Amino acid sequence: MFRRNRIALLEAFDGNLIDGEEFLLLYDLNRSKSLNFPYWQYEHFDLDSKTDDECQAEFRFLKNDIYTLYEILTIPDKLKCYNGFKIDGLTALCVLLKRFAYPCRYLDMIPRFGLAVPQLSMISNLMMNFMYNTWGHLLTTLHQPWLSPRNLEEFCRVIHEKGAPLQNCFGFVDGTVRKLCRPGRNQRILYNGHKKVHAIKFQSVATPNGLVANLFGPVEGRRHDSTMLARSGLLPLLVQNAVDRNGGALCIYGDPAYPLRPQLITGFKGNNVTPLQRDWNKAMNKTRTSVEWVFGDIVNYYKFLDFHKNLKIQLSAV
Repeated sequence: MFRRNRIALLEAFDGNLIDGEEFLLLYDLNRSKSLNFPYWQYEHFDLDSKTDDECQAEFRFLKNDIYTLYEILTIPDKLKCYNGFKIDGLTALCVLLKRFAYPCRYLDMIPRFGLAVPQLSMISNLMMNFMYNTWGHLLTTLHQPWLSPRNLEEFCRVIHEKGAPLQNCFGFVDGTVRKLCRPGRNQRILYNGHKKVHAIKFQSVATPNGLVANLFGPVEGRRHDSTMLARSGLLPLLVQNAVDRNGGALCIYGDPAYPLRPQLITGFKGNNVTPLQRDWNKAMNKTRTSVEWVFGDIVNYYKFLDFHKNLKIQLSAV
């Protein structure tokens, strides 16, 4: 808007419609306080013109896979931001992928997309909201086709063959601490005393195929894993869905911080652990590290999620 006004003022001054003093006054009033980057000098984004190497480096997907992802996610052909700005769905998806791929500022994305910083910010937030509202339910329930009793039995078999003593364990639960930029308010609520950082926490259930079966969060960094478990409602979900084809109960495994339940087995704890119990814990914990690999893979592919200096709570989506 400011740019259009300045162009109109130049035309008015050139046509002798306003004098020099009026021009300087109005031109200064129509100067944006924000930094002005000439985004209009760059070409608009065209995925067809990119190579597979460029797409994989910038978006973490091959070009054909981006088209496939666009169709599977049922992203609309046109998206409309809250201020009325419209963008095609494929470009919006690439904006989100580019934003998450590596820590960068929106102004660093201007040459790639030919859009202004406010537009890139609105598109990124719009896509995050779309993804959460459309597909977030897949991570809040265990009632999924790929979590059928037959598949759960296969997960149990694989985990047991990898050295876990349990024969009915199909996955592992754990909490992860995601470090944040120190907030200006509510620092005590977000402070995690164990890691000594300001953070938010998530709880996930990971399965041997590398997928997240259930995700809960975020919660304040000071909360204990057992508190997250109670808030998440995971145990009732396990009672309903964690069964084999004969109706027998299956379980997940977590560290001793969790309560012991028929559907949630934890390691032995205390000072009087026997050598046999210690070996049992060691065998289960060796297999349980798969949960940490899941979070590691996510932040490895999308490093922006691990850049805590730009994760500012109350200022942006974290």
